[in-house]
Amino acid sequence: MVTAADLEGKPLPQVTFKTRVRDETVAGPNPFRWQDVTTEELFKGKKVVLFALPGAYTPTCSSTHLPGYEKHFDDFKALGVDNVICLSVNDAFVMFNWGKALGVSKVFLLPDGSATFTKGLKMLVKKDNLGFGERSWRYSFYAEDGVIKKAFVEAGYADDCPTDPFEVSDSETMLKYLKEKH
Repeated sequence: MVTAADLEGKPLPQVTFKTRVRDETVAGPNPFRWQDVTTEELFKGKKVVLFALPGAYTPTCSSTHLPGYEKHFDDFKALGVDNVICLSVNDAFVMFNWGKALGVSKVFLLPDGSATFTKGLKMLVKKDNLGFGERSWRYSFYAEDGVIKKAFVEAGYADDCPTDPFEVSDSETMLKYLKEKH
């Protein structure tokens, strides 16, 4: 079982994420190319809010979790946050189309398709009871220069958890923390 205290003060796992970026030089109906993005590029010298969720297109993730951070993106920026990242153990194609379907334009959708970042934080759980395979547990953190300063981990961390806790990793909890810190 991983708690917020287990994450706080820890440096982030150094991994390479496989992303897709728009490139007008690519011909055809899918003008995107692969681009590797490292933990260092995303976090070094920056203040970042990251929230992780079990999967794109799932009910709580789509109705509340991601939309809440998108809605409050400008509030985070006003508090000195450089970027807000949504991470899921999904591939780049799924993350892109999910963002497009929800009209997300501010939050950066980060695919952790091979779960290397999620494993590095020890936040990978089995969700075989739902037919999902291995996925991220739901959590959020605020990091400065690649070190987790504050984390919010949902209760009940376990493989095949019969519920989907969503009490502390929401945008409002993170905003409250940052406003008190500020």
